[in-house]
Amino acid sequence: MKIFLDSAHIEDVKKAYDMGAISGVTTNPTIISREGEKFEDLLNQITEIMTDGPVFAEVLAIESEGMIAEGMDLWNKYKDKNIVIKIPAIPEGLKAVKALSANGVRVCVTVVYSAVQALLAANAGAMYVAPFVGRMDDIGENGLNLAAEIREIFDAQGIETQIIAASVRHPVHVAELAKMGVDIATMPFKVIMQMATNPNTARAVDGFLKDWEKVPK
Repeated sequence: MKIFLDSAHIEDVKKAYDMGAISGVTTNPTIISREGEKFEDLLNQITEIMTDGPVFAEVLAIESEGMIAEGMDLWNKYKDKNIVIKIPAIPEGLKAVKALSANGVRVCVTVVYSAVQALLAANAGAMYVAPFVGRMDDIGENGLNLAAEIREIFDAQGIETQIIAASVRHPVHVAELAKMGVDIATMPFKVIMQMATNPNTARAVDGFLKDWEKVPK
């Protein structure tokens, strides 16, 4: 399972990329708004760092015509930098997905809260679908079950659309998603660091260093 960073914080993108921890970067309007910089400036910086994996950027329009126009604009500016256009899982969004994918645009259908939404997105031509695992948990439903249901349907139907589990909150989510065969999980830098660190490992390394001091020099 590939790991993506869900962030537009440039220092976090640099750190995660330099660690070799990530294969892509996802953004959304909320994430962009936290940084206090222009969207295009952030996207330029992220694509300069993430040169060998996809970078996801979301449209803001809610009518299909606007989504298509925004999506094509982003695609034409960044298609050589592995851009993926995020479209919401709404009826107007599906119309946009059909039109954009017909023009060769890589599309991710986001804010997916049901397996049938994911199925429709795949039929419309989406390259990725993004179930919101953590947000499902927040409303008293089981986000992992949703991801598993989508995986089962896609496997049964031979659907090649990739599942990118979003709103991943902790390492347990990551392990469970990997076990069920989800293609990608995207998460904040904090979760990546939780995965990369373990107190037992830290104690073992500290013990090795202390023992090394006893070796005659």
